[in-house]
Amino acid sequence: MVGEPNYSLRDEIRDYWSTRAGTFDLSVGHEIFSPRERLAWHRLILKHLGRGDGRRALDLACGTGVISHLMHDLGYAVTGLDWSEAMLARARAKATQRESGIRFLIGDAERTLENGESYDVLVTRHLVWTLVDPRAAFAEWFSLLKPGGRLLIIDGDFGSKTWVTSLRQVLERAVGRTVGPVHELDQAMADRHRSILSRLYFSHGTKADEVCALLVEAGFEMPVVDTRLGAIHRAQARHMSFLRALERSTQHRYAICATKAAR
Repeated sequence: MVGEPNYSLRDEIRDYWSTRAGTFDLSVGHEIFSPRERLAWHRLILKHLGRGDGRRALDLACGTGVISHLMHDLGYAVTGLDWSEAMLARARAKATQRESGIRFLIGDAERTLENGESYDVLVTRHLVWTLVDPRAAFAEWFSLLKPGGRLLIIDGDFGSKTWVTSLRQVLERAVGRTVGPVHELDQAMADRHRSILSRLYFSHGTKADEVCALLVEAGFEMPVVDTRLGAIHRAQARHMSFLRALERSTQHRYAICATKAAR
């Protein structure tokens, strides 16, 4: 509980996302809402990681298993890891329904407790901006990869405002409600989100070049930054309000692919 002496920022983050689990898959950008978007995600993964062919993949902070299932579609032997039991319950229910056989584990993405050099690829979506200690996390991820293995990060700078964000917030204050779907965060949850964000390493914004510098520091070869995510964003925009879609298109969103050198 918040306020208890041993209740850490990590605990707050876990409990925040556990509270979000019930409505997580209602949000565009979390769950996938069209075959067109699914195809765009598949193409992004294939571009950077190739086909699975039975290779082992770890989906870090897998949430409800959306990326895990995309990887499974492409032939990877997938393990999903998350520290929210509420998220994992939904991920496991999907896996049972789809008979995918994906393995889901409870664990901290910064301290996985998985064996070293046991995965061919790692993938994360919208995790890096929430890291408390990215240096420790990247060192951990480097250790988990086999030589020649690859890490794919899909993330963005969600802390910096764009002009569209400012416009949306002005309109929301004027009309007295959120300009977006009914499942958007209520005031209490929005306040929790802001409080957590203000204490994270990337509280100032998660810029791709800064992430890349930390990856190189952890031992990865020079990462490749891919900002050509338009196909995904256009597919998502079909299920968003005009302002939300415009806001997303103006944000600094990217994929980063980093490699562990082969021996």
